[in-house]
Amino acid sequence: MVTMLLEIVTAEREVYSDDVEAVNAPGVEGDLGILPHHAPLMTSLQPGELMIRKDGRDEYLMVSGGFLEVMGNRVTILADACERSDEIDEQRAQEAMGRAQERIANRTADLDLEQAASAFRRAETRLRIARRRRTRAAPPPGA
Repeated sequence: MVTMLLEIVTAEREVYSDDVEAVNAPGVEGDLGILPHHAPLMTSLQPGELMIRKDGRDEYLMVSGGFLEVMGNRVTILADACERSDEIDEQRAQEAMGRAQERIANRTADLDLEQAASAFRRAETRLRIARRRRTRAAPPPGA
């Protein structure tokens, strides 16, 4: 199996470092699919879902923006913040989404609508990643 090195780093820690088969990242101009031996590339990331394929299995992380560089057979992501699915508290994500929805629905003149919408999208993505982890971990019906 052909692989590439993926490193994800935030200001606080190294989140991920391993050989992977594929990466799908939320670029500012759309999702980016990166496979081994991809052409050199540098781009900004927007908040969203980061998919990593290793040993035929997909793992999902929440990235809140940053930069992605492909050089040689190595992908480096310098993320503003990044959470693995098992680090996301589903209940907190649900509460954050509810608060964001409420702020948007009951907005006042001083509310920054773009900032509130961004908070909603972040919470929605975190919740989707947490739920995906839960459904993958659940035994199949009738088992």
